[in-house]
Formats: sequence, structure tokens, C-alpha cells
Amino acid sequence: MPRLHHHYQLIGRKSLLLSLALPFSSFLHSQTQEGSSPNAAPTTLPPQRPNVLYVFPDQFRNSAMGFWRDSLYRSHVRWQGDPVHTPRLNAFADEAAVFSQALSNCPVSSAHRGMLLTGLYPNKSGVSLNCNATRPISDLRDDLTCLSDIFHQAGYRCAYIGKLHAHFPTKNNPQRPGTYVNDDKPCWDAYTPAERRHGFDYWYSYGTFDEHKNPHYWDTNGNYHQPREYSPKHEADKAIEYLQAYAQSGTAAPFFMMVGMNPPHSPYKSLDDCMEEDYNLYKDLPRDSLLVRKNINPDLKDKEACAPYYFANVTGVDREFGRILDALDELGLSENTIVVFSSDHGETMCSHVRDPKNTVYTESMNIPFMVRYPAKVAHSVQDGLLSAIDIMPTVVSMAGLGSMLPDSLPGYNWTPQLTSKSSDKQPQAVLYLQNVDGEKDADGTVRTYFPRCRGVVTERYTLSFTINRKYKVVETLFFDNCEDPYQTNNLPLSSRPEVVSELLRELRRLLREADDPWVTLDIEQMIGL
Repeated sequence: MPRLHHHYQLIGRKSLLLSLALPFSSFLHSQTQEGSSPNAAPTTLPPQRPNVLYVFPDQFRNSAMGFWRDSLYRSHVRWQGDPVHTPRLNAFADEAAVFSQALSNCPVSSAHRGMLLTGLYPNKSGVSLNCNATRPISDLRDDLTCLSDIFHQAGYRCAYIGKLHAHFPTKNNPQRPGTYVNDDKPCWDAYTPAERRHGFDYWYSYGTFDEHKNPHYWDTNGNYHQPREYSPKHEADKAIEYLQAYAQSGTAAPFFMMVGMNPPHSPYKSLDDCMEEDYNLYKDLPRDSLLVRKNINPDLKDKEACAPYYFANVTGVDREFGRILDALDELGLSENTIVVFSSDHGETMCSHVRDPKNTVYTESMNIPFMVRYPAKVAHSVQDGLLSAIDIMPTVVSMAGLGSMLPDSLPGYNWTPQLTSKSSDKQPQAVLYLQNVDGEKDADGTVRTYFPRCRGVVTERYTLSFTINRKYKVVETLFFDNCEDPYQTNNLPLSSRPEVVSELLRELRRLLREADDPWVTLDIEQMIGL
């Protein structure tokens, strides 16, 4: 892998360490004392354990990567890729295992993050709904072993940078004790105290806050930072700063880093929401050359103006992701670092419905998932079904820590398939979940969630059922994704009874596996079969 110019070599080694000392004081101090650090990796840790970097922007749909328009990749999908400028992701794909059908089971921010961190479905992770101050029932559980806990226990340096959105906001504002971190009603943003960080020893994060050029963060010690610059750039800067300090420290302990960028999540309506240089790539293109999917809803004309800003943020994320990759190269860390690029859910952007997420449609569920690990993973395109519950067992096992995984995780470990061309049976179906607020107190506090929609997605078919509060089916969606990749022809269940029966068997199996509330429902009776 090429090594780029060491632009920071002009700074002396001592000066570089001093420039990084303040934000990494405890980290660097522990590495510069005589003798072993009390926080160093255990002596039993294999010396070549890989580093892990997991980058996941929010609301980044799978089709919004330029390489899907290339003939080498186009044959693996049935839809047309978006006309986006993503040169760094294109190059990364050529070095990675690329999944064409990675799916977010519950495609909203918090629920996916709960699944990512715990390997469990939302009813077990604690995060059943998007977290805000009205929903105490949606909160990442402290008693679970998370992805980061495993790496921490294995002696890794663990860093979290950017958006988390997995905790119920409480009045724990470090700057104004006894208050929420902002005055929004309800409050969505949240501060995560040290005892709730699940093994992350470096922290530069926030809950959720949608001002892309005016982000804020709390650091490891609870100090507040408001850098007033484009958030993906600032987060890339912090990630690079961490990597430089890590490399200079000489520690034998590997690192595990997660970088949660907010764009291309909404808002996407003006230059306040993206970088002008990126917007200029799209601003003059006709709308029908930007929105190329054959399922654009004509009733959403008002949203079409958002497309240039959304794709501008895709390009902005691409650039900043590339800068982090460059830092790995410059520091000599690339060969022994597992790098994952993914997202929490997609974006409909004028396809089908106004809701940008939280639907069973491909634009909402289908997310990027690419893994680069030069030492063990060859470039490939994987057309199997990967879902959110598979991420934790796959990433942990790829790092050689599979024996530390909690028992009975429901997800599939893709590591053998990616590293040795294993022929193990892969998942044949993925569970789709949509939850909404359930019962509320008089003051509006949500006490339960209501499981409004459940469905199943296979390589060929999508089938989902939406119910009302009386548990009556009010909508059925049934698509043949081979014949109808844009999901415009909702098939009658009676048109393919044998297929429907098999899909219902798969759905019931997945509901039992998840111990989902729908497991007690007689779906056949509900739909009249």
C-alpha cells in the first residue's frame, strides 16, 4: 500500500508530542513513564492483534457510493447507483470486502446503534426507539457486554468520536448540573458519563445534534467543545490526532476506534448544512439526473431540492474518511488495521414516502458495509444478507477475540466467509422491525413501545405487515426484488401462495429467535390465510 508524504515530519518528534499532549494527556503520560504502564495491554495479548477502525456516517444509503455505477460492481445490484462523487470510497471498495445487501433491521439511528454495540435486537439491547427525553424505555443497557467492552477487556485502547445517540437524556449536564444539555423540548441530545461508556477510555462525543457546521462534543473529562466547523472534518481531525498520538506513544496495545459522523443525515436544505465546494458538484444538475431511481414519488416534489445538499454531504464524508485512511498510511498502521465503513440506516430521498428512514424499502434498509483488512481479507463483493446483529460477532471474531463474545448472540459471524471462502450456510432471511411510541403517562412520558410493523427480507423477496393499535393489519407490502428492484409493484399475497408460506415460516423463525412481541400473534389469521 502506498505511503503518502509525511506532511507532519516538518514538526520535530518532541514538538509533535507536545502539540498532542493536552487532549491526550492521560494517554500519553501513561506511555512515557519509565517501566510498564498500569494501563498497558496484558502480557498475554498476541503482539500482532489488529487495530480496528469503524466509521459510520448517519443516514448514508448504500446506493450513494459511486462505484456501484462501475460495471465491475453494477452486476451485483439490481438498481442504478446514485451519481455521486466518492473517489475515496471507490478506491477503498477496490481493497475491501464489499456487501451489496447489508441491511439495517430497524432503520433508525438509536435502534441500529443499540444492535451494533450489543449484537442484540432492540427489545434486548434496551434501545427500542430513537432516544429522547420522553422515552426512558429506550436507553442502552449498562449490564450488557458491548462491542467496546470486549476490546477494552482484551487490552485495546478504545476511542469513541462523534455521534452516539444511544442513551436516554437526563439532567446530567456537566456545565449546568441538574439540567438537560440543551433546552429543546423534548431534549434529544445527551451527555454520556464515564461510567456508561462501555470501555471507551477516550471520549469525544455527543448524543444527537443536527447542526453540521456548529457541532459540539464532550471530551473524556466532560469538558464541552464547540469548534464551529463542519463536523465530519472536525471528527476526522480528532481521529487523526488520536492516531498520531497513538503511533508516537509506542504502545504495544492495539486500538479500537469508532467514528460516528452525523452527515448526510438531515438537515439538507442550504449551505448551512454542507460544504460549498461539495454542493457545487451537484447544484447545476437537473433533478432527474440526480434522482435516478425509478420510484421517485411525484407527490414529494418539494423534497427534490434537498438532493444536491444530501449528495454534497456524501461527498464531504467521503473526503474526510479518506483523510483518516491517509493518516493510517502515513503512520504505517494500514496493514494491521481492520477498517469498516458502514451506516446506521439509509435515506429514501423522494422514493416512495416522505419518511427518510424507518421503512422496509431498500433505500431505507440497505446500508454500506465494507471491510478492509490487508493481512487477511481479499477484495470481494459479497451478495449475502448481512444485518445489524451480525456486525458485533463479525468484527470481534475478525480481531481474533471470538471466544470473548457473549453466549447466544443471534447474529451470524461473517469472518470465515471473508477470510477463507468458507461455505458455511449464510443467513437466508433478515428480520425487519419498526417500533413507535406505545403507552404514555399523562405528562407524555413513553412507558412502552408499540411494535407497529414486522417483516422479512430475503435475497429475492420483501414481505411486511403493519398493524394498528387493535392489532389489525392495515398495510401489507410484498415485493419481488428481482423482477421489481425499485419495489413499485405491491403483489397480492394470493399471487404467490407458496412463496408467502415460506416467507411466513422464515418470519416466525426470526421472531422466535428475537423473542419479539409478535411471536405470540397469529399472523396467518390476521391476514386471512
